[in-house]
Amino acid sequence: MSELEFVSPVASGPLSAAGGGISLEDVSDRTKVLVRAGRDTAAGTHLKVTYGRSRRRRDGALICGSRPDEWTLLADPGQGTELLASLPDEGFVSVVDITHGRAMFRLSGLDTVGVLAKVCNIDLTDDMTPDGAVFSGSVAKVTCDLVRNDLADRRSYLVSCERSFGAYLFAAIADACSEFGIDVPADLTIH
Repeated sequence: MSELEFVSPVASGPLSAAGGGISLEDVSDRTKVLVRAGRDTAAGTHLKVTYGRSRRRRDGALICGSRPDEWTLLADPGQGTELLASLPDEGFVSVVDITHGRAMFRLSGLDTVGVLAKVCNIDLTDDMTPDGAVFSGSVAKVTCDLVRNDLADRRSYLVSCERSFGAYLFAAIADACSEFGIDVPADLTIH
């Protein structure tokens, strides 16, 4: 696993509205490990998450069923080695630390659905994307993986994309947040 110091593609700190209706935070430094394995392998059985769903492990890592026979594990920064060691590797299994190759943001608050509606066309109603849902879509014209990951009963989404789109996507989401009370720094403008 990578031992390189992580440098975020985003040069802005967390943003939030004064009333707490929305917040946007760069969490690109979180460990991201991609696992591809047949469902009948030891790794597939160990992960126990179906496509389109997620769950927390006892150690706090979030297992996301990203695609059929593909999982993304998300954990605190610097946990790549531990995640790799925790996975069975018998059979056809591929494990790659993608931490440095992906940007990731957390969008939280009551206004998240309104913000995301400005930049994507995904149905974010509770029956279509409940807490724990994992899905992909275009956000501000960028292909993204999203996880609904509510925190303390507060609606929250993790939005992940290729690192090269990170600064642009953060700025585009911040711009969408401006209608909901976030003061967007001048250096984040996309216009």
